[in-house]
Amino acid sequence: PLMNNGMVIKRNSNQRYATNGITGFIVRECARLAGLPPVQEFVVRNDCGCGSTIGPIISTATGIRAIDMGCPQLSMHSIRETMGVSDLTHGVALFRSFFKNFREVDKSISR
Repeated sequence: PLMNNGMVIKRNSNQRYATNGITGFIVRECARLAGLPPVQEFVVRNDCGCGSTIGPIISTATGIRAIDMGCPQLSMHSIRETMGVSDLTHGVALFRSFFKNFREVDKSISR
């Protein structure tokens, strides 16, 4: 993923992240409706170890759809963690679009 190029969805075929086809579609569609850059994808190879998030656990326990998404950054969890300023703007606009358009996008999946 590139900084200042939009939000990033994390995926892993071993289901270590909460993202699935439906939640990925919803976020990409909300970004499109807001006129934002296409959402970037970060895929961890299935033969490489990776961390996990609480997303899959919460989603399984509650039935709530979840996604692992964020701003691209360098040196995550270090004292010199860095991200692009434009990505913050893209993130806020994407969240606004989600709250504005979720019902319409969700309904389009059910048809």
